[in-house]
Amino acid sequence: MPRSAARLADIAPFHVVELLTRARELEAAGRDIIHMEVGEPDFATPAPIVAAAVDALNCGKTLYTQALGLPELRQAISDFYRQRYGVAVPASRIAVTNGASGALNLAFACLADPGREWLLADPGYPCNRHILRTYEGRPVSIPVGPESNFQPTPTQVGAAWNEHTAGLLVASPANPTGTLLTLPEIAALADVCRARDGHFLVDEIYHGLTYECDAPTACAAGDDIWVINSFSKYFQMTGWRLGWMVIPEAFVRDVEKLAQNLVLCPSTPAQYAALAAFRPETIAILEERRAEFRRRRDFLAPALEALGLSVVARPEGAFYLYCDCSAVAADSFALARELLEDTGVAATPGLDFGANAPEKYIRFAYTTDVDRLAEAVERLRRHFVR
Repeated sequence: MPRSAARLADIAPFHVVELLTRARELEAAGRDIIHMEVGEPDFATPAPIVAAAVDALNCGKTLYTQALGLPELRQAISDFYRQRYGVAVPASRIAVTNGASGALNLAFACLADPGREWLLADPGYPCNRHILRTYEGRPVSIPVGPESNFQPTPTQVGAAWNEHTAGLLVASPANPTGTLLTLPEIAALADVCRARDGHFLVDEIYHGLTYECDAPTACAAGDDIWVINSFSKYFQMTGWRLGWMVIPEAFVRDVEKLAQNLVLCPSTPAQYAALAAFRPETIAILEERRAEFRRRRDFLAPALEALGLSVVARPEGAFYLYCDCSAVAADSFALARELLEDTGVAATPGLDFGANAPEKYIRFAYTTDVDRLAEAVERLRRHFVR
């Protein structure tokens, strides 16, 4: 019988999606499920963005764009970096992509050689290592924990680096922990990579969704850093499948050739919609919603702690609480299934995020309103005290 490519053996299923499938089955059977498993904002895309898409469609703006995106959108992103971060990023170095996942596909298609190793934090977003493996790179995990706020340190990166290492990928804010890297920390990691002639990629898709401070962009730490961002999270355009990437100048043409061949271009209506994402009226809506996410975090974190679910990471950004559940369960995957079936609360087990003690951890997304979060906490309380 013909077989799949050998790389498929190293690509695990996304367990949270399988849990979501079961949750949908339970809902179809009449169960009330509180969704705290999937990293998707529960707000509709802001009205100015939707209106811009409708206008574009009505005007027939549905043809292919340039492979790296609409010039006016690339310029709008460049302007956003200047206005929000005070950093000059020329539009010529910006590629509009099919979501942040599309950006990461293009980056690894450009940089990954068969067998070369890439360092990634564990726990971390699972699709990153699987995308890398698809392009024949080899993901190597750096175990991170509370002592470094679940972010890799220069010492750890230096110790893990060897003659086979090609680069480092970090995320700030991180998934599943919501932790941030400061600009000095980003700069120090960049220096480690530069000293070894390695690549440095920074995932910034949760930028904008931070609560005590604005996250610094890695673009401020050098123009040789690959920076990936998205319209999905802060801009609440998940299903539009649009993101962007800031590319070191020497690689722009390579990425353009790959985009021409792999995707032709990002969605044209989505790009015209995104032109409205940076308008003051849209930002005002998004900032109100950011305040609401903070309110949810501040309600949920102490409530989970009171149930014995210890919030082990400082959730400075994104919309997740990464909890040590070892005081209430021996296996987070079994716990996640049990909570779904018995309480109708859906959460994500640590198994999805790597091999660093995954049985100890479970992630709760505060992507539903406070009343539903309160109901979830009450269901969990009844489950644990019975």
